[in-house]
Amino acid sequence: MKKAFAIIGFLLSGGLTILAQTHVQPLAIGVTEKLESVVLRETRTINIYLPEEYNVDDTITYPVIYIPDGGIEEDFIHITGIVRFNTQPWIARFPKSIVVGIENVNRRRDFTFQVANLDFVEKMGFSKENFPSYGESENYIAFFEKELLPYIEKKYKANTNRTIIGESLAGLLCTEILLKKTSLFNTYIIISPSLWWGDAILLKQADSLFKMQLNPHTKVFIAAPNKKEDLSMYNQARALYKLLKKHPRLITHFDYLPDELHSTVMHQAVYNAFKRLYTKTVYSK
Repeated sequence: MKKAFAIIGFLLSGGLTILAQTHVQPLAIGVTEKLESVVLRETRTINIYLPEEYNVDDTITYPVIYIPDGGIEEDFIHITGIVRFNTQPWIARFPKSIVVGIENVNRRRDFTFQVANLDFVEKMGFSKENFPSYGESENYIAFFEKELLPYIEKKYKANTNRTIIGESLAGLLCTEILLKKTSLFNTYIIISPSLWWGDAILLKQADSLFKMQLNPHTKVFIAAPNKKEDLSMYNQARALYKLLKKHPRLITHFDYLPDELHSTVMHQAVYNAFKRLYTKTVYSK
């Protein structure tokens, strides 16, 4: 009898644990690669999500969504979740897509352009010491254009329908690409952009910088959090929208999210962007 109870106790405790462990397997949503960049002179970590039905042997190609703040501990996982949700067959808001996240090494260096001095950062409540290196966005954009985009489109079943998503300094970067290298992407999702960089010189020069080398139906979605947190950032985002709205070849949207802060706006804004930019679902009439 004691032996029988011992066996039962074993099964109800450690025995069940051992049994359960035989069914454990990793939960994966993508792959991580190391890309040696000649332009940046460093190795970059790239996270890649492939649609569930991705098959190297079929003829289907996929749009690609690029995330400059694309590390695992940054925005890759939650944006990939939004993409996966919106591309499920019972929703089908937009086509199944590849998501590419670039893990940061030094975003203050990579996402900002050259300026004469850093006097303006103190107006924004930063110390100059917060920017020991900066102003190399030209190199980072070249990395995108000459290395990353060709690499993804050669190795994976990617087409040239490209979206870029950036918030804060990454939003500044997206704006710079939009104004200087418009045709690199078809869709720009720009959230709470740090247009204050360089005393808002990018915004001031936008008309002269804007090269209308647009892909057909280029889409721009700009979002801003509660204006009470930072009125100047809201005004600058709104000013960018008004400037872009003047160009009839652009499809431009603005989204004000009063319930969000700069630190919380990213997820909701991306969801709203997909909903606004791609309104059709399988249930639409």
